[in-house]
Amino acid sequence: MTEQIARLQEPATRAVVTMTESACMQILPNSVAGQNEVLSDGVKCLLKALCKQFAAKVPVLLEKRKQKQLRTDLGELPDFLPETEDVRKQDWQIRGIPLDLQDRRVEITAPTERKTVINALNANAKVFMADFADSLSPTWDQLIQGQLNLKDTVNGDINYTDPDTGKFCGLKDNPAVLICRVRGLHMLEKHVQYSNKAIPASLFDFCVYFYNNYRKLLSKNSAPYFYIPKIESHLEARWWAEVFAFVEERFCLQPGTIKCTCLIETLPAVFEMEEILFELRANIVALNSGNLSSVMSDAEAVETQAGKSVSRLNTDSSSLDAYERLLIKTCHKRGALALAGTSTDDLTQMTAVKNAECLSINPVMELKARSGFDGINVNYAQLVDTAMSVFNRYIGEGNTNQLHITRDVDAPIRAQELLAVV
Repeated sequence: MTEQIARLQEPATRAVVTMTESACMQILPNSVAGQNEVLSDGVKCLLKALCKQFAAKVPVLLEKRKQKQLRTDLGELPDFLPETEDVRKQDWQIRGIPLDLQDRRVEITAPTERKTVINALNANAKVFMADFADSLSPTWDQLIQGQLNLKDTVNGDINYTDPDTGKFCGLKDNPAVLICRVRGLHMLEKHVQYSNKAIPASLFDFCVYFYNNYRKLLSKNSAPYFYIPKIESHLEARWWAEVFAFVEERFCLQPGTIKCTCLIETLPAVFEMEEILFELRANIVALNSGNLSSVMSDAEAVETQAGKSVSRLNTDSSSLDAYERLLIKTCHKRGALALAGTSTDDLTQMTAVKNAECLSINPVMELKARSGFDGINVNYAQLVDTAMSVFNRYIGEGNTNQLHITRDVDAPIRAQELLAVV
């Protein structure tokens, strides 16, 4: 085995960051309702430890993003990494998928407001992605209330009474499995400072949700599950693997207890999907194709900067088809689920659809199910039943996913196909 693969296969280790003993954490805003419950002493202790170990590495990773973008601006096109070729060639699998995450044929995404959380959990989807990234600049009260809502969800006692109508709503039996989507690595949590600097928002979201809920989740034969958005490289995946390993060791949890799904919604990540799975192999269970229009627009911008001629990118483009086939093949080869996202074009159609049939969206879902995706993420409750009926037909009775569809007969997908050069 080459030196490269041997290095990558070393267990995730703690990132060592030198900090002075005087470094301290400060919460800047005035206290809001629920803050003391959400930010207990245990939460703050863990958050301080995470910031001490990992916060200083984030600017380094973000600088690598800028350097890659600079090379792109100068005409270098994205490609598969030659230095990690052995990772792509070697035979390895992710650690495994927990029972309650093996069936993700329909997921729904919604923000963390209380009524919205209840509606999403009751929408008959398999998974609910609670999205802290929904607002680019959430208020302190929104963050605290969102975490409190998820804590009540895990405890099974979340409810809501409409102040105008007096209508009461609570959880139905067998609600969707909860996954917390943290904010992207590029975002800062300005309300909390460590060593006089705003901390990474992703660390805040992860820490608060994990600490407040891991015991209850484990008692229910589940675990803390996370969505990681806007990832751009396997080095960022390695950082997350180190964060997870640090927390699992600190709380005497079996390695791989924490599980995550990565959203592949940036062009650089498209070329590092296999490496991202590898770095997170103890913790990852799936990749999600994210906002496909965002990825393809990114590709179009790269081609324009490089002085190439590009075709118009849309949901029928060859580049999008190649990207989706590559994601499915990559995930299933390594034992991970492949989840479909929805594009901006799809969402534009959805906003105009008010009935439960959503017939104009059916062909989109049919294509994704037939291609081998294990599930699809939707943003509207009225789409859940439609998506469920489509994926039920392809997954089949008694099955939970389509991991058996390996796409081994597909020809190798080259970088040029993903960039849609014409």
